[in-house]
Amino acid sequence: MQEMQILAMFPDGKGRWKLRFDNGVEVELYKGELRKLQREDPHVLWQEEGTITWEIYEKLIRDVVGLRAKKRALFLLEQRDYTEQKLREKLQRSGYPPDCVELAVVYAKNYNYIDDLRYAKHYIRYHQDKKSRQKLKIDLFQKGVDLELIEGALNEEFASDERRQIQRLLEKRRYDPSKSDEKERRRLYQFLMRQGYRSSDILGLLKITEE
Repeated sequence: MQEMQILAMFPDGKGRWKLRFDNGVEVELYKGELRKLQREDPHVLWQEEGTITWEIYEKLIRDVVGLRAKKRALFLLEQRDYTEQKLREKLQRSGYPPDCVELAVVYAKNYNYIDDLRYAKHYIRYHQDKKSRQKLKIDLFQKGVDLELIEGALNEEFASDERRQIQRLLEKRRYDPSKSDEKERRRLYQFLMRQGYRSSDILGLLKITEE
């Protein structure tokens, strides 16, 4: 029977025990969870250099820490929407091992709690009046949304007038063509390019503004 060895086991001072197994996986167990596992198999050596059966290890990952990861994922998604990648990162930062993160993400996807296409469409609808198409594309890519999904969402949802956005930004920055010099125009051009606007639109509007 395959066994897993506990390489390290110690309390973290917050009512939990940290365990590291010989396959490199680290988990945190609350005292109540540990006591329950001990009752289910009193022969298990829950100590450093102790061993547990593969069946107990799988139960720990699937039904204890994995179940807690699912609940954590649902809690996070109740607060705000996440892309699949960002949810994974959030769970990983909370200390859940990869197998538990995968269980939680698959669970959330199966019940449609996460949907990257839906996320992208909502993000575009909410931000398109203040962000260029290219900036929205970059933002969503950085959040882990697939480029093909982003393009599809933009084609369906993006209907903003980028030239009008540029005009509003120039007004917000109180750009006065009669008082501006080449240095200020260059600075504005570079700023607008970083926001993802097309060079032709920027130059055209700066020229119209100056006229």
